[in-house]
Amino acid sequence: MKSSVLTRYRVMAYVTGVLLIALTLGVIAKYILDINGAATFTTTVGIAHGWLYLVYLVFAFDLCSKAKWPLSKMAWVLLAGTVPTAAFFVERRVTRELTPKIIAAQEPEPVKA
Repeated sequence: MKSSVLTRYRVMAYVTGVLLIALTLGVIAKYILDINGAATFTTTVGIAHGWLYLVYLVFAFDLCSKAKWPLSKMAWVLLAGTVPTAAFFVERRVTRELTPKIIAAQEPEPVKA
């Protein structure tokens, strides 16, 4: 697996996570605090999060399939973009697990004499 696969996933995990937190705050502002303009904010951020979550799913699926993870672990990674702040924790664990494997794969083989 190339490091670019992990980088794409990481970027989208952060983007999805930030937008989901913003959406959650917007929903609180709209329904609980009844703040003016929160409805427009919630609609805009909700649409952005929805489309970018689809991009996240594509990149996460690509990462999981190249890592040859079982379906249960893949589902855990794919659903992380639906729970506020979960994307950050899952991204951290995925990065810790895959970085040593990517580094090891990029090292050239020693020359035999």
